[in-house]
Amino acid sequence: MTALQVIGGGRMGEALVGGLLKTGSVPAGDIRVVEPIEARRKELADLLPGVALAASPEQADGTVIAVKPGDVPAACRAAAAAGSGRVLSIAAGVTLATLEAELAPATAVVRAMPNTPALVGVGAAAIAAGTTATDDDLAWAESLLGAVGIVVRVKEPLLDAVTGLSGSGPAYVFLVAEALIDAGVLAGLPRDVSSALAIQTLLGAATLLAEGRDGPEALRAAVTSPGGTTAAGLRALEHHGVRAAFLDAVSAATERAKQLGAS
Repeated sequence: MTALQVIGGGRMGEALVGGLLKTGSVPAGDIRVVEPIEARRKELADLLPGVALAASPEQADGTVIAVKPGDVPAACRAAAAAGSGRVLSIAAGVTLATLEAELAPATAVVRAMPNTPALVGVGAAAIAAGTTATDDDLAWAESLLGAVGIVVRVKEPLLDAVTGLSGSGPAYVFLVAEALIDAGVLAGLPRDVSSALAIQTLLGAATLLAEGRDGPEALRAAVTSPGGTTAAGLRALEHHGVRAAFLDAVSAATERAKQLGAS
């Protein structure tokens, strides 16, 4: 019996397995990836050496559902028929009730909302326990997702807010990056120079937040001299309601996640 089975060999499934192999959390020989498309299985054979590849699920101690939302019911039924063990779903917007309805009765299920930076090992994920999942099941899910980033525990209703913040958040940051690059060009910088500076500025600021002792308010204050250039720039941002725009963006994405989950 395989220790871990990942149903879905797309980018997120690949990233998760790659993270597990990189950290040594699960040996390659204990992992099976289920991917029905033969050409993709051949790609994964090169990307994930030592990992078993199959076209359909088999019995496993634990199963990760990493398929598109519309494919989740069929994947759950196939996993249940094969003997899925406990289940972690990283399918966006698919509720615990939907997952549990398609799996064998009393299956321990954990639902996760990861984000795309998991593809480079710096993801942010939140997990919520199903009706029969225990602390041990949550710890198992944390050990898997922890290979590609940080993991927090929440109640399922809060996963919509997680979607609005960290799930959709990378797109907000990419939009900020686009705007900064364009602003640099407007100020006279060559586009390649502006791009390099903007991207490194975002990376450096995020690293300061993640590794420093101070929060965002203190870090912003440290950069802002009275009457200086940063103060002038921040005043312009506040004048145009950038802070309010981010509040509205997260709220709108959260509400849309609720709507999609109810449909």
